[in-house]
Amino acid sequence: MIDVIVAGGGPTGMMLAAELRLHGVRVVVLEKDAEPPAFVRAMGLHARSIEVMDQRGLLDRFVALGQKHPLGGFFAAIPKPMPERLDTTHPYALGIPQTVIDRLLAEHAAELGAEIRRGSALTALKQDGDAVTVQLADGSALEARYLVGCDGGRSMVRKLLGVGFPGEASTMDTLLGEMELAADPETVTAVTEEVRKTQKRYGAGPIGEGVYRVVVPAEGVAEDRAAPTFEEFKQALRATGGTDFGAHSPRWLSRFGNATRQAERYRVGRVFLAGDAAHIHPPVGGQGLNLGVQDAVNLGWKLAAQINGWAPGELLDSYEIERHPVGAGVLDFSRAQMELMSTEPGPQAVRRLISELMEFDNVSRYLTERIMAIHIRYDLGAGHALVGRRLRDVPLKRGRLYELLHGGRGLLLDQTGRLSVAGWADRVDHVVEVSEELDVPAVLLRPDGHVAWAGEDQAELLTVLPRWFGNERGSAA
Repeated sequence: MIDVIVAGGGPTGMMLAAELRLHGVRVVVLEKDAEPPAFVRAMGLHARSIEVMDQRGLLDRFVALGQKHPLGGFFAAIPKPMPERLDTTHPYALGIPQTVIDRLLAEHAAELGAEIRRGSALTALKQDGDAVTVQLADGSALEARYLVGCDGGRSMVRKLLGVGFPGEASTMDTLLGEMELAADPETVTAVTEEVRKTQKRYGAGPIGEGVYRVVVPAEGVAEDRAAPTFEEFKQALRATGGTDFGAHSPRWLSRFGNATRQAERYRVGRVFLAGDAAHIHPPVGGQGLNLGVQDAVNLGWKLAAQINGWAPGELLDSYEIERHPVGAGVLDFSRAQMELMSTEPGPQAVRRLISELMEFDNVSRYLTERIMAIHIRYDLGAGHALVGRRLRDVPLKRGRLYELLHGGRGLLLDQTGRLSVAGWADRVDHVVEVSEELDVPAVLLRPDGHVAWAGEDQAELLTVLPRWFGNERGSAA
């Protein structure tokens, strides 16, 4: 029997498949499209996702094909400089098209042994206490111990489960596409800068080989969510900016709305939801893809622990407990940014006020950390201030922290040399090392990089290990 079926072969699904394969779990990824999409849905990775790639030894692949950008100006497109001394060793956004992200993550999952079946659409599912059975469009069936729906905002898995998806429908559409422009670059830049003084959902930027990525507000909301015609796109450009720049030779055209919804539940029995299947929101701030990848990293090790027989009783439930509030926070943050991008006088007044407040370092830092997802602290109970937070990549006497996390295992970083995880050595690495930037004697990291414990008391450590890593080897279940 398959251990896990992942429905959806986008960044969330492929990241999840790779995380599961790190622990030897048999994974089949079902992707309904026969070929990866040629159009670019998202344009980069924020700091926390960059950290995740670094933790798994993937970052060099992404940096080689991307471009580093300063963090200023991401919140509602308010142009402010990056705050100083952010709590990350990656204080930048990595500009890289989603088509490249998709390819790199698919290659990573395949290298680890995930089976990827393209052109396989899931049409039905049923589950019992032991397994989940899915029906495919070609009439075949597959059985697995668990199923994870990573199949996008119109998730078939979510619909088949009957999970509610409350929120707000789109009230505005934005058109997005890649095309060539006949106008000279100076004209394109001048018009874009002038229009964007009031209309932030407008822009045209070169992406190479004479092609521009163009975004413009649509007239009205399309009920069928169909891609716009090229003439519709050019009309929208003329209506908003007074010119269509002589646009021609479109590569692809799409539209997106400002619908904001979240699944009521992230788990129903043996079926889970992650990524856009669990939450959708406007792309302002660029958090959507990143949120899904981070869902996958939170869920992957927990699901693998269950399959491999050592998961504590509540571990799988902690996925929804931890990630549902994070998703809700991103939705609210996106709603706020969309309001600030309105051209109406009221929102514009609030935008000017927020812009003034962002002159204060604490305000700018708070908003930036929210966008970059480095602010997150899961409620893991009382303890040191680090508990629940992810730990930045601190330098060690020999190497650096994230190099120790490539295998997706737990980690006790012990500066005292007096601690032990002997009964959990098959799940937790014990590294005796020193970091001048870590002001706590020892930290226990979960496989997702979040701190489960900090201190120096062995007895206290022994009360925390079973909560996240199950029973001591050789003890009774």
